[in-house]
Amino acid sequence: MLKLIQADSEEYLSDVKDLLTEYAAWLGFDLHFQDFERELAEFPGEYAPPDGRLLLALCETQVAGCVTLRKISEGICEMKRLYVRPKFRGKGIGKGLAEAIIEEAQKIGYTRMRLDTVPFMKEAIALYRSLGFKEIEPYRYNPIEGAKFMELALIENASN
Repeated sequence: MLKLIQADSEEYLSDVKDLLTEYAAWLGFDLHFQDFERELAEFPGEYAPPDGRLLLALCETQVAGCVTLRKISEGICEMKRLYVRPKFRGKGIGKGLAEAIIEEAQKIGYTRMRLDTVPFMKEAIALYRSLGFKEIEPYRYNPIEGAKFMELALIENASN
């Protein structure tokens, strides 16, 4: 049984931090351009409420995945670090996490959600498109060739 929770206890924050470290290793490239070392050192940092969120997916009692949310600017947030452990993939957990973090962003009052991703994450890109994300011009530095930048309007008329 899948359970999505706010990572708001020391134990759950530790689980998310472990997943972020695992995610970074899985990517196969260095995240120094995103200042990932600082992100981990200051964790939960900008992912903490009131402007951020950390969600954890539990499958039975096992930690299956996570997603984070942070503020970029007034009204605009960014989905980051959507990651599902390989043995839990193909079960809709990534979609569940993405939908839940979108809902959290709407509750906070954000009007747009952005993200960046890399070309080899074909399943993630398809998921984002299915949720209504559209490709946009780069909004931050990403040296990965073919990096995609996407945005979702969280309220009607936010796309203007």
